[in-house]
Amino acid sequence: MANRDIAMVIHDGVQALDVAGPLDVFAAANGFLPERDHYRCQIVARGKEPLRSSNGMRMMPDLSFAEASRIFHTVLVAGGPDLPDSPADEAMSAWLQRWGAQAERYGSICNGAFALGHAGLLDGKVVTTHWLCSANLAARYPMARVEHDRIYARDDRLVTSAGVTAGIDLSLALVCEDHGPAISLACAKALVVVAQRQGGQSQFSPLLLPSYDAATPLGKVQAYIMSHMSEALPVERLSEIAGVSPRSIARLFVKELGQTPHEFVEGVRIDNARNLLEATDTALKVVAFDCGFASPDQMRSAFQRRLNVTPLQYRESFRVAS
Repeated sequence: MANRDIAMVIHDGVQALDVAGPLDVFAAANGFLPERDHYRCQIVARGKEPLRSSNGMRMMPDLSFAEASRIFHTVLVAGGPDLPDSPADEAMSAWLQRWGAQAERYGSICNGAFALGHAGLLDGKVVTTHWLCSANLAARYPMARVEHDRIYARDDRLVTSAGVTAGIDLSLALVCEDHGPAISLACAKALVVVAQRQGGQSQFSPLLLPSYDAATPLGKVQAYIMSHMSEALPVERLSEIAGVSPRSIARLFVKELGQTPHEFVEGVRIDNARNLLEATDTALKVVAFDCGFASPDQMRSAFQRRLNVTPLQYRESFRVAS
């Protein structure tokens, strides 16, 4: 098995963890592999001058785009807080089009997906990115199929990850693909991370959408749901509060919020249950009933369907110690 050359593409304002996380995974893998199978990682940028990351750390590229004029096994573009709203970096786009697209694997960490979009490398592809900007990515590149809840995604040669530390998950998956699960697990243990994270990135993001003016029918319903979530809230009750017909309130929810009244109510209940699971030791049964679920089993089903984790798994992951 030959060495695998990896190019990590960075830019001014890059997220340091987007770079360090994956590179540390590949470095850890080298500790369990014979030298002939080592990953050889190089940082590539427009020039070779130091670049300032978003946390103030300075990073020194190994190669400029001009010097990196060759085919790499894997090309990954790191993200950065300003990348979604920044104009396209023409030099980066040209290099990705010329050399990134020829790699055996190419992709992005976090919102580095926007750089791939600028280079025209997302069209027709399944892709993911940080939950905070996944809707923006879908709007900017409608020919891409954006998966909003995935920790990482692969579509043929394209690999993409969700936000920040999800680059570690993606890199562990690539090591597993290259060298098998035993090496990937050894890397995860060495880095003190889980080899395969449970659930998707929706468990990190709020389900609720911005509220509406309380004087509007939709605003009245939202306000009532938020303060009466333990009640039964069928669409007929919601229509009474709004002063419109059940059919009208159902249409209004779908038009304005992109979801049915039932889905919105369930989202309110899940978000409030998440808050209780994070901040208290309240028994799961009490959390379920306080948040309006008919039973703990119903709450568990809703969590697994919407977040891909159970309430207990969520509490174990996010409980804030008092």
